[in-house]
Amino acid sequence: MKTSITRSNGKFKKAIRKGIVLAVWLGIWQLAYMLVKQDVMIASPSQVAMTLAGLVQTPEFWMSAGNSLLRVLAGFLLAVSIGTLLAVLTSYSRAALDFFTPAITLIKSTPVVSFIILALVWLKRDLVSVFISFLMVLPAVWTNISQGIARTDEQLLEMGSVFHFSKMKMLRSIYIPSVMPYFTAAFTTGLGLAWKAGIAAEVIGIPRHSIGQHLYDAKIYLETADLFAWTVVVILLSILVEHALVGLIRHLGKKYNVKGNEEHQT
Repeated sequence: MKTSITRSNGKFKKAIRKGIVLAVWLGIWQLAYMLVKQDVMIASPSQVAMTLAGLVQTPEFWMSAGNSLLRVLAGFLLAVSIGTLLAVLTSYSRAALDFFTPAITLIKSTPVVSFIILALVWLKRDLVSVFISFLMVLPAVWTNISQGIARTDEQLLEMGSVFHFSKMKMLRSIYIPSVMPYFTAAFTTGLGLAWKAGIAAEVIGIPRHSIGQHLYDAKIYLETADLFAWTVVVILLSILVEHALVGLIRHLGKKYNVKGNEEHQT
C-alpha cells in the first residue's frame, strides 16, 4: 500500500515539475514575442493556440496529419525491419559486414537534402518522405542492434551451449534480453530522425495533403502562426507515437525479463 502511494506521489511530483517547466518556456516564448513585436517574425502562444484550434476543426488537417503520419511510420518500420535483419546478418558474417559497412557510412555522412533531391528524381512525391525516413533511420537501427548482439554476455552463451539450448531458446532467453535495451534506444533515436527527415522531405517535395505542404505554404505566404501551429502538430505527433511504440517495446521487454530501460547509443 505504501509503495503504491509513494509511486503515485512520485508521478504527481514529476507531472508538476513538467508543468512548471512548460509554463516557464511558454513565458519565455511570450516574452520573446513582446520584445520582437512583429507577427511575421514570431507568433505568440495564444495566436498559435487559436490557429491550431481552428485547424483541428477542418477535414484537411486530419487528412494531412494522417498522411504524413503514415508516411513517416512506413519508412520508420521498414528501417527497423531491414536494419534488424541487416544487424543479425553482419554480426555473424564478416563478408556481409565488409560489404554493407561502406553503404551505411555513406548514408550517415551524406546530407539528407542530397538524398531528398535524388529521391525526387527517382520516386513519386508521395513516396519521397517514406524513402528518406527509411534511409535516415536505418543506420541507427543497424548500429544499436549490432552493438547489442556484440555485447551479449559470453558466459551466458557458453552456459546455453553447455545445457544444449535450442536456437529458439538461446534467442528468447539470452539474445533478446541482451539486445532489447539497444532496440529501445534505436526506436527512440530513430523516431526523432524519421520525423525530422520525413517532414523535411515533404517540405521540399510538397506532396498534396501533407504537413510538409502546409509548412511550405505558411513560409511562402508568411503565415507565421500557421507555421508554428503545424510545427506543434509535428512535435505532438512525434511524442505520442514515441510513447506508444516505446511503451509497446518495453512491455515486450518485460515478457523477456529485460531489466532497466537505459539507452545504449553511439
